[in-house]
Amino acid sequence: MPIEPSELEEIIMAAFPDSRVEICDTTGDRDHYEVRIASAVFRGKPLIDQHRMVQKALDGYNIHAVSIKTSVPE
Repeated sequence: MPIEPSELEEIIMAAFPDSRVEICDTTGDRDHYEVRIASAVFRGKPLIDQHRMVQKALDGYNIHAVSIKTSVPE
């Protein structure tokens, strides 16, 4: 079953409570997303580790494709 954007946001906010999150359903079918996450927890971590952290938070959810963009707030 596809995941609603609001549920996806809740999952990310639970994993990264200080984050600023933007979610885009890229195809309108609720299983292809682009997520942008800005969180201080990413500071000092390589990009690949940041993305792995997000992938771990999303593990087990029915998302066919997700494009992850992470950053550290200024």
